[in-house]
Amino acid sequence: MNQSIQQNETQFLNDLEKKLWTSANKLLPSLDASQYKHVMLGLVFLKYVSDSFGIRRDELTAQFKNPEHPYYLDPADFGGEDSPEYQAEINTELEERDYYAEANVFWVPVQSRWEFLQNQNKVVITGEIEIPDGKNTKKIRSVGQLIDNALDAIEVDNPKLKGVLNKRYTQLQIDQAKLGELIDLIATIPFVHNSLSSKDILGHVYEYFLGQFALAEGKKGGQFYTPKSIVSLIVQMMEPFKGRVYDPAMGSGGFFVQSEHFIREHQGRIGDVSIYGQEYNHTTWQLAAMNMVIRGIDFNFGNEPASSYTNDQHPDLRADFVMANPPFNMKEWDTGVDDNDPRWVYGKPPSGNANFAWLQHMLYHTAPNGSVGLLLANGSMSSNTSGEGDIRKALIEADLIECMVALPGQLFTNTQIPACIWFLSKNKKARTAASGRQLRDRTGEVLFIDARNLGYMKDRVLRDFTQEDLTLITDLFHNWQTEKDFQNQPGLVNSATLEDIKKHDYVLTPGRYVGAQEQEDDGEPFAEKMARLTAQLKTQFEESDRLEVEIKKNLAGLGYEF
Repeated sequence: MNQSIQQNETQFLNDLEKKLWTSANKLLPSLDASQYKHVMLGLVFLKYVSDSFGIRRDELTAQFKNPEHPYYLDPADFGGEDSPEYQAEINTELEERDYYAEANVFWVPVQSRWEFLQNQNKVVITGEIEIPDGKNTKKIRSVGQLIDNALDAIEVDNPKLKGVLNKRYTQLQIDQAKLGELIDLIATIPFVHNSLSSKDILGHVYEYFLGQFALAEGKKGGQFYTPKSIVSLIVQMMEPFKGRVYDPAMGSGGFFVQSEHFIREHQGRIGDVSIYGQEYNHTTWQLAAMNMVIRGIDFNFGNEPASSYTNDQHPDLRADFVMANPPFNMKEWDTGVDDNDPRWVYGKPPSGNANFAWLQHMLYHTAPNGSVGLLLANGSMSSNTSGEGDIRKALIEADLIECMVALPGQLFTNTQIPACIWFLSKNKKARTAASGRQLRDRTGEVLFIDARNLGYMKDRVLRDFTQEDLTLITDLFHNWQTEKDFQNQPGLVNSATLEDIKKHDYVLTPGRYVGAQEQEDDGEPFAEKMARLTAQLKTQFEESDRLEVEIKKNLAGLGYEF
């Protein structure tokens, strides 16, 4: 992409973020982050489906008037182009649902359209309105009820959204006029831009708010938000171009969103990928489904929010790409789980830590040529507690580990626990990947990447990766897979054999294998350098002793004994 275009887009989105966040904070000062999240994201969702519907209506209107299009309506059949009959016929056709379904656009009933909400929210603040409800009418007496009714009507007309939308605006303890102002504020989200589509803009707004809520809610918020750069890294390295993509701890659906971005950027088709997910938290499950709808991504998140351990929503799924950021070091995960569960092929995970339960659950759902990428706490690479070392050893000896990436600290809003990425493959033999890349035979080899020194501090608390960092790590992995221009680099990357790993007692910490970064040779012989540095250190010790005596003397002069 042209750099000036990219800068223009970035500036546009940054200005939009600042405007929305600042304005919304002024409008909703009494709400905590958990309520605020639903108020904003529910309205952003409603705005998006309404605008998508409106864009499709405009397309259809142009098609009805285009003699070259199959949907053309000849004005001569209805009394001429300016006749009321002709416009009435177009309006009738515009309400046919099939036209929207064929373009994968959700049907939005009149009472859920943004224009209707904007026009009516000021009316219900001072009075009431009546809305058709089947054969009867429904009285609407507040802005909250107006929004809940709009969401309910969309859900009724789109069974895919059953149980997804959070219809709680009526219950909010908030000034109704403020809620009306919020509708007017969100109406100002601009959808016209030289290079960004409306879907890109709304998707960005949605993602931005998820990140802000994660920061506002701390640990609780972080349960559904993974740093975008880490998700992007895993997606870039795995290249999910075609097949089934599964996330058993999907949060708000970040892996699916980044997969869509990746596929689109590489001229692929999102229709070549099937999305499967599962999430235990009901709120987060709702956010994920809304996230998919906003982007027009078809999905299967099971019949309900549920635990992947006790109520597997996709028991027969064998996915081509399995990606997840499950909760780190989760305790008491196995209540109601059979000790002889068929997923524990490589050993029963301990009750006190679910790391290897997640890993084995994901492997169980992986197709014979499939691959796995998951984020885990660093302890998973070396712990021998409660049989974890035996499970790790079994995974290594089964030659399932393909790559280990050690990450820098301070990447997450919700934890300071250092993390790593595990990449596993069911088939490391030579074959053609979904991306078309020709993979060599990597049997008996594991790639170790130590990325702890990469990245930058984006603020005083959080570290992040640059795109250059992501490209560097991705290229190392892909070049190693294909044997294209790959070479070990001390301190950064090393290709090890299973024998090497056995010598390290089956520990998978990259630092053990990549070694220290090579230092530049300054031309000074080692013996001479050692003598020089030793003499320099002796001089510094002597100076330290002299200063200590002076300080004690001065303190004594002030009446202090040391």
